[in-house]
Amino acid sequence: MTRTSWTGAVLVVLLASMAVVTVGCGMEKDKVAQAQDGPKDHDHSGWWCAEHGVPEGICGQCSAEYAAECKKKGDWCKEHDRPESQCFICHPELKEKFAEQYRTKYGKEPPPMEEESSKKDDKKEPKK
Repeated sequence: MTRTSWTGAVLVVLLASMAVVTVGCGMEKDKVAQAQDGPKDHDHSGWWCAEHGVPEGICGQCSAEYAAECKKKGDWCKEHDRPESQCFICHPELKEKFAEQYRTKYGKEPPPMEEESSKKDDKKEPKK
């Protein structure tokens, strides 16, 4: 093998390796970023967590920090993995308590929670 062809072969291998590493690393970063950011369809910037029906600042399902505080105080529903003080499954009356906070702030009914919306959609579609 001549020096020119050997240099060319090394250059091709280096370029190919760089392309694989660059593409592969970019995809991995996207997966990591997506996992850290959570689902893209839930916005945490507002006052109200429409997904869970409580103020965003105290949403024990969205905020790991708040969830840890609740667990430390013993305010945790292990069965439903959320603060006991926000467990609408065990304590349906709590939903009204948080809805009243929304009505007081905005003067209207809170948006339906994600679970409620999916249940309504299920009812609309005929079962096959």
